[in-house]
Amino acid sequence: MNAIELALFTSRIQSICAEMGAILQYSAFSPNIRDRLDFSCAIFDASGELCAQAAHIPVHLGSMAYAMRDVVHRFSWQDGDVLILNDPYLGGTHLPDITLLAPVFYGNQLMGFAANRAHHADIGASTPGSMPLAQSIHEEGILIPPGILYRNHRLIEAIIAPLYRQVHRPDITRADLSAQVSSVRKGVALVGKVIHETGSSQFQSLLTGLNDYAERLALTGIRAIPAGSYTYIDVMDDDGLGNTDIPITATILVSGDQVTVDFAGTAAQVQGNINCPLSVTAAAVYYCFYCLMPARTPACAGSFRPLRLQAPTGSLVHAAAPAAVAAGNVETSTRIVDVILGALASAIPDRIPAASHGSMNNIAMGTGEWDYYETLGGGMGAGPTGPGLHAVQTHMTNTLNTPIEVLEMYYPLRIRQYGIRRHSGGAGRHSGGNGLIREYEFLADSTVTLLSERRRHAPWGLQGGTPGKPGSNTLNQRSLPGKFTINARAGDILKIETPGGGGWGPSP
Repeated sequence: MNAIELALFTSRIQSICAEMGAILQYSAFSPNIRDRLDFSCAIFDASGELCAQAAHIPVHLGSMAYAMRDVVHRFSWQDGDVLILNDPYLGGTHLPDITLLAPVFYGNQLMGFAANRAHHADIGASTPGSMPLAQSIHEEGILIPPGILYRNHRLIEAIIAPLYRQVHRPDITRADLSAQVSSVRKGVALVGKVIHETGSSQFQSLLTGLNDYAERLALTGIRAIPAGSYTYIDVMDDDGLGNTDIPITATILVSGDQVTVDFAGTAAQVQGNINCPLSVTAAAVYYCFYCLMPARTPACAGSFRPLRLQAPTGSLVHAAAPAAVAAGNVETSTRIVDVILGALASAIPDRIPAASHGSMNNIAMGTGEWDYYETLGGGMGAGPTGPGLHAVQTHMTNTLNTPIEVLEMYYPLRIRQYGIRRHSGGAGRHSGGNGLIREYEFLADSTVTLLSERRRHAPWGLQGGTPGKPGSNTLNQRSLPGKFTINARAGDILKIETPGGGGWGPSP
């Protein structure tokens, strides 16, 4: 094939993922999916290798890229099937993220899969918002092992009935899952159209060419890293249950055309919910190195071929069931990025930015009648080419904020303040981005859980830049820890100040 054919094919299958995402967004009922865009869409080949993805959420897509091979080989697929799962130890991330997967057939030949993953604010956990300070995955909600939800286009209600029985608003859950089904079925139809136009043999040849091309581009990025061994250690603030300063160690070995990331020396899995399944750790590693690849490198299996991952079983970054993992997906994954970038800073200092805010600042709340969940942005770390951005999501997520109008329309909440947290970014030749301030007034009694990091350990600066300011959480001006569950009363005011990014370079 020639370069034009390959470029057109690459753009076409990427656009399928984007169209799947648009269908999911505009069909969903919950603000978490419709407004915050907490979902991702991708296409896989018949063996479960990633072919294409939209520019959605790195932690979703990287973990699917790592784990989907094991999932697809468990089943005998039929046209019209839709598989469902959320088990973090069998291809998921954490329980609120429900994944749907549908096969693409050409005649009787299995050609690939369309998939999406969306965060459901209620998965039947012990606290509203389904992000509890749990000690076991069984406290975090309904666990859905990989199973066929639709067989020959017919719903198998028994697969999903336990979830509907346990959530507070089964009508919302059902509507959001229906949106996911519509999305993957559209993906199946569009991929099928491409195969019909190209023919099955040419389609497979194009996928092979796509992956080989992506691998060549990936190697271009890796060869720019000097050969050697680079180690960095950073810590999690705590696990919410009394364990503090929990280390994550990464050693990056660059040798020829291969990079091995070894997490030996990382702490053992902990009592709290910050443990990471290996697929989530892989997502963070993939993300960091993908950022070093040339622009427009296709996000497919070929781009990850030069990367190897080693992590001790039973460690914080390769947790074993039934460890709790709700915050591993959102908080620990972000710290893994900091550790990888910290190690790379000694190898390619002119390309690596300072630490960003380092927390998704997860807030979950509700009662027996409603559930709400959102993440809050913070300061981006400054880099060698310029300052960090203010009040944005960084690295492992790129969800939007929930508009104040939507929040106040659907929930008994009032936003009293929402703005930039001035002077929270680190100083330097290039200053770190500022965090944000979001202040909630409760109009009714509510249970609130916050899972946040970088409250005790500031986001670090690089090359002489100073750290960003740590985050802060208060209820009625009383200081709160980084992770907590409280019963808020009507009239209470919760103020969250997110961390700033680190500065880069010495101040002028």
